[in-house]
Amino acid sequence: MTGKELLYIEDALGHEKFMKSCSKKAASKMQDVNLSNYLTELEQKHTELYSKFLNLL
Repeated sequence: MTGKELLYIEDALGHEKFMKSCSKKAASKMQDVNLSNYLTELEQKHTELYSKFLNLL
């Protein structure tokens, strides 16, 4: 794997970690159950994506 590819994966990991934390934080503040559930699903999706990127290393 090239240095450029490693930088891309590192950047993608950072984005997924950020999106996961934002989704989790927003879900905990939602009063609408449907929105909260949707944000929880997004959090799970970003967790999966984070794991996939991590497995590339």
